Amino acid sequence: MAMLRPALTLLVFLTILTGGVYPLATTVLGQWWFKDQAEGSLIRQHDEVRGSRLIGQAFSEAKYFQGRPSATAEAPYNPMASGGSNLAASNPALDKEVQARVQALRAANPDARAAVPVELVTASASGLDYGITPDAAFWQAPRVAQARGISEAEVGRLIRENTDAPLAGFLGQPVVNVLKLNMALDALQP
Repeated sequence: MAMLRPALTLLVFLTILTGGVYPLATTVLGQWWFKDQAEGSLIRQHDEVRGSRLIGQAFSEAKYFQGRPSATAEAPYNPMASGGSNLAASNPALDKEVQARVQALRAANPDARAAVPVELVTASASGLDYGITPDAAFWQAPRVAQARGISEAEVGRLIRENTDAPLAGFLGQPVVNVLKLNMALDALQP
């Protein structure tokens, strides 16, 4: 019985500390120091949430840039089912999927002469990638320019404006946020 009281006291103390104080402190500090991230890194347009800066969206119309394919369950870019396809590089099913995506992209982008950028035909580990490389964006530029009736130079300008530089200038690679780029294109033509 003498050991029960200290054990229960420690249990109550640690429950309050780890179940109340710590989560409250991290929530408050997160809201204070990283407000945008804590609220989902949302992109708003005219007081309407259009999406998150960190989660991709499916775009299928020719006038829009397309991001990486999503392998999430139920629906593309479903954040509640984040995950890759789990197909090994040696799996014939993956090869078939990639070949089908290459053919579809070639058909949708007949003016693109270079090889299809790999990120446009392979899903990421999360299935939620929001961005593509500038090369993948420029590869799609002729299709988007033609579909919108604007010059490739104008599309290229928007790609450059919506390209995020690597962290600290050297960590990672430049990334084009597909949602922000497509929103910038929509802003050109109301």
